[in-house]
Amino acid sequence: MAAMTLVEDICPVPDIRRTDMDAAIESARTAVGLPVGARVVAAMSGGVDSTVVAALLHKAGYDVVGVTLQLYDHGAALKKKGACCAGQDIHDARLAADMIGIPHYVLDYESRFKDAVIDQFADSYLKGQTPVPCIRCNQTVKFRDLLDVARDLGAEAMATGHYVRRAAHGNRSQMRKAVDHSRDQSYFLFATTQDQLDYLRFPLADLEKPQVRGVAAELGLKIAAKPDSQDICFVPSGDYRTLIDRLRPQGREAGEIVHMDGRVLGAHAGITDYTIGQRRGLNVAVGEPLFVVKLEPETRRVLVGPREALLTRRLTLEETNWLGDQASMEEAARDGAPVLARVRSTRQPSPARLAIVDDIVSVVFDQGEEGVAPGQACVLYDPVDPDRVLGGGFIADTTAVAV
Repeated sequence: MAAMTLVEDICPVPDIRRTDMDAAIESARTAVGLPVGARVVAAMSGGVDSTVVAALLHKAGYDVVGVTLQLYDHGAALKKKGACCAGQDIHDARLAADMIGIPHYVLDYESRFKDAVIDQFADSYLKGQTPVPCIRCNQTVKFRDLLDVARDLGAEAMATGHYVRRAAHGNRSQMRKAVDHSRDQSYFLFATTQDQLDYLRFPLADLEKPQVRGVAAELGLKIAAKPDSQDICFVPSGDYRTLIDRLRPQGREAGEIVHMDGRVLGAHAGITDYTIGQRRGLNVAVGEPLFVVKLEPETRRVLVGPREALLTRRLTLEETNWLGDQASMEEAARDGAPVLARVRSTRQPSPARLAIVDDIVSVVFDQGEEGVAPGQACVLYDPVDPDRVLGGGFIADTTAVAV
């Protein structure tokens, strides 16, 4: 690649060669795997990734229809860099579709998004959980409701700008990590069902982000240097606690901060201020570093303890999804199948095995795992083929390593 240039002085954009562009188009065509001319719906959020997908598919000869979801309408988000699915981003998607030369539709899913994502997000904090709204969004309005729209439009597939790979394997599709592991989004897509995966396409799986920006610039797309979405898209200020206080004011009830040994160390103004593993902002001093190890919403108690108390031996899963070779996750668990378990998007997967404990699917770690919080996702990968996603679920409960 050639030297880097700047578009709108926002993000660096590399110049690319004609051969790079041709390779990107061919890569998109391979990812779609359908005859040229087939109709494909491109989910366009207004960001650089999804816009490049729509442009590449159009260049590859497909009948592309762009669809954008309006998911929320915060005035502060209209011009906020790094937001998505509202205001300026919808405008950017519409302009990009016009420039590419494809039809474009905007669907008002604000009510569905509030019910399936925002309300669930607030309720999770009331339960002492740490939710992942991006997974809920993909699981509901994007990969459930939007897929129905794509089928209604007569599309043979729907393409998105996610960095993840779909690979055909016999009569099934596998989900695999993207080539650029630093951009891989498989953690956020674990809930994609086999039926959805068969219909979805991910044309950016073989590209790195600088290449995507270079393709956008080469195609003359104004969003080539647009910054990526940051934080939680429906919290423009970044202060999610203010949103929770407004939606669920009952979370702002005082309670006690209690050491694991039973000592009451102080008071707090609301359990929604805390998450498992939190150290800062406890406002208690006992001469040793303390971490939040458990939240008890029924008693409004925040339990704290030493770092080693965060080590988790076992967790249980709920709302599971299975993409492995066995007929179900329950079958794999009964067989004690080995897995690599990833409990946070920023953590590396750890060796573990599936098990059935008290009739519930559980993940048992080979060694203690830190940073495990109910509400987060536990995504499972194949230890023999670490790029392959086997499925996962949401963490319901945890069992600590004996301290």
